Amino acid sequence: MDTNRKPFALLLAAGAVLTMPLAFAQDTTTSAGAQTGASGNQLTWADLDTNGDGNLSRDEATAHSALAAVFDQADGDGDGQLTADEYRTFAAAQGAGPTGDE
Repeated sequence: MDTNRKPFALLLAAGAVLTMPLAFAQDTTTSAGAQTGASGNQLTWADLDTNGDGNLSRDEATAHSALAAVFDQADGDGDGQLTADEYRTFAAAQGAGPTGDE
């Protein structure tokens, strides 16, 4: 019975990735799939980037549960810092939309 849970968990994780906003960049734009913060507003890249360095650390990403769940896969170079470009590349590979060349 536990063997059925793993594919379901992977399906849920994939669904979470697809609902994350592709426009999750260093500006203040958001989309309908964004998680909301304490004020009820949708979280942006800038909201999560608490130290203002333009990247998200694993700790910063924990504020967005879906992003935290896929952080290691999205961190293309494995340096523990997620750049906006790494996120866009990961989201595009997951079929979440365009790569930002709009």
